[in-house]
Amino acid sequence: MSFTSKFKKRLFFINETNFNDSSLEVFDYQYHHNSVYNHFCNSLRKTPGTVRTIYEIPFLPIEFFRSHVILSVDRDVEKIFKSSGTTSHNRSAHHIPDLKFYHKAAKKTFEHVFGELSSKKIIALLPSYVEQGDSSLISMVDHFLNYAAPGSDYFLERTLSKSLKSNTENIIFGVSHALLNLEISESTSNTIIIETGGMKGRAKEITRTELHQIIFQKTRINKIWSEYGMTELQSQAYGKNGLFRFPKWVKALIREVNDPFTYQEKSKSGGINVIDLANVETCSFIETKDLGKINEDGSFEVLGRLDNSDIRGCNLMV
Repeated sequence: MSFTSKFKKRLFFINETNFNDSSLEVFDYQYHHNSVYNHFCNSLRKTPGTVRTIYEIPFLPIEFFRSHVILSVDRDVEKIFKSSGTTSHNRSAHHIPDLKFYHKAAKKTFEHVFGELSSKKIIALLPSYVEQGDSSLISMVDHFLNYAAPGSDYFLERTLSKSLKSNTENIIFGVSHALLNLEISESTSNTIIIETGGMKGRAKEITRTELHQIIFQKTRINKIWSEYGMTELQSQAYGKNGLFRFPKWVKALIREVNDPFTYQEKSKSGGINVIDLANVETCSFIETKDLGKINEDGSFEVLGRLDNSDIRGCNLMV
């Protein structure tokens, strides 16, 4: 059995105790099996022989997913996820060798936060993602629909209200511009909204706080969550009031903006690096262009985008 096959079996048992050792193990593997990442590490003179902690591991900038195929295995790719972006050219592409594993990790993450899918009606308001057809978010929601309660489906804003009339808890996955057009007059005490990101060029970008205030005013739904994810990751973080948490096999680190190997203390802002060990077959060490901070309780916040970076993906309004 290959290293990646064995590691995927162990992934969901990773915790705070063995996270660092697991990360260094994956770094060693990807250094030797991912040619793009190998060249990147060598250019920084960072090798398994010199790296002793996760803070010394090189994080691959997400721009590489635009110009290179990032793979750590020699096998066929089952799916290519592409970023939404504000332009149609030069989109990031994440080559997924094992789509079943992606779906398994996504389902475990969701159910850990919200409970069994079988007890939820999934209502998807994701028109811009559906139109593109190569979104990781759509693939995840499609998979959730296979397990969710009857009546789960994709909807348009004008057809949604009737679907909320049930005894089952409703989970609305919604892109921001669709949620802003949503108006609900019925009782919504059994409904949760999960907003998945920005306007996709369809309206003026606003802050998450403003967005949630407008959604509440129009729907009276007060249980509003957010999802943080991106094409280059296989895992998602969910959060309420802008306070996100990843599953145990993922960790966010905050780097100084001008020094990628210096890390900020808690509560200080900087660029977000993500170790996503579910990316074992691609690259687990991703340097994002998001600005954020880690709080004393271990949650993290996304504060915006770094200068000169485009607004894209299912992450955050600026």
